[in-house]
Amino acid sequence: MRRLVLVLLLAIALFNFTFISPAFASEISTGAKIFSAHCASCHIGGGNILISEKTLKKEAMEEYLENYNTDSIGAIIYQLQYGKNAMPAFKSKLSEQEIVEVATYVFQKAETGW
Repeated sequence: MRRLVLVLLLAIALFNFTFISPAFASEISTGAKIFSAHCASCHIGGGNILISEKTLKKEAMEEYLENYNTDSIGAIIYQLQYGKNAMPAFKSKLSEQEIVEVATYVFQKAETGW
């Protein structure tokens, strides 16, 4: 009986490690870490604690970010760099690479549904 339980647990563990999504791996990447450190306090779970309709969900970004429909990543990068209204600019706080990583992370999460 013990052997059967051990084999079953090992099979479950192997199944979980074998089929980890590449998207999940990227979520633990630099973009996710930077988002967690600099953005999540206002945008936890893709929301917006200050202006509830201006979330990081795809529909809201299509409506509120200029050029989102033609250049999604570029629009997010611009917003991160220069900020707007209550959102601070991160151009002097994050490197260009960090901004690109966060923008890519936000875009991926928006596309898959926070």
